[in-house]
Amino acid sequence: VQLQASGGGLVQPGGSLRLSCAASGFSLDYYVIGWFRQAPGKEREGVGCISSTDGSSYYVDSVKGRFTISRDNAENTVFLQMNSLTPEDTAVYYCNAISLLTHREYWGQGTLVTVSS
Repeated sequence: VQLQASGGGLVQPGGSLRLSCAASGFSLDYYVIGWFRQAPGKEREGVGCISSTDGSSYYVDSVKGRFTISRDNAENTVFLQMNSLTPEDTAVYYCNAISLLTHREYWGQGTLVTVSS
């Protein structure tokens, strides 16, 4: 039972990346799946989340209009599409899933995103 985050890498300012968060051993049905990030020397912060019940999503102001969270039910995977990246987006990105039924929580390992020219 785990979450596997992937897709990080080095990208130039203004570029795009898509992160994936794949669940194995459990279904993401009835979960809220969130993306968090932690920049060097800073606390972990929430980026956004998506509800598996109605697909509604929410974003922190700093990424609104640039980041999009989506879900592929068939692949049991959630994606974080990041566009117009800036150096301030450089961080280790983590995915998190919380059950709406049991409140059980899972964290994926981080994936590093570096935005630099």
